[in-house]
Amino acid sequence: VQLQASGGGLVQPGGSLRLSCAASESIVLSNAMGWYRQVPGKQRELVAAITRGGSTNFADSVKGRFTISRDNAKKMHYLQMNSLKPEDTAVYYCNVYLGSRVYWGQGTQVTVSS
Repeated sequence: VQLQASGGGLVQPGGSLRLSCAASESIVLSNAMGWYRQVPGKQRELVAAITRGGSTNFADSVKGRFTISRDNAKKMHYLQMNSLKPEDTAVYYCNVYLGSRVYWGQGTQVTVSS
C-alpha cells in the first residue's frame, strides 16, 4: 500500500489546515489509521488515530483542536487541524495498519508562524 499525504503548508497561529492521506489500495479492512508528526531532533509522535470501528485517539496537546476522519470509499483519511499553534509545526506523516503491517506516507510539512 502506498500512501500520499498532502495539505501541509504555512499558516498563521489560530488558523486551520486539513491534511489528506490517499491510499493506493482499499483501506476498508485496515485496523486503524493515523497521523504522526516529527520535529528535528525529536521522536515521531502520535497526533491522532482512528480505528476501523471509528474510535479515535488524540495526543493531549491537540485534543479539542484536531479531528480525524476516514472515507473508506475514497481510500482517504484526513486530519482537520484548527486553532493551530507554533508548536504544531512539524512534518506530519500518515499511516495505515493492515494486518500485521504498517504503511507510512512521505510526510507533509506544516509550519505555523506569523
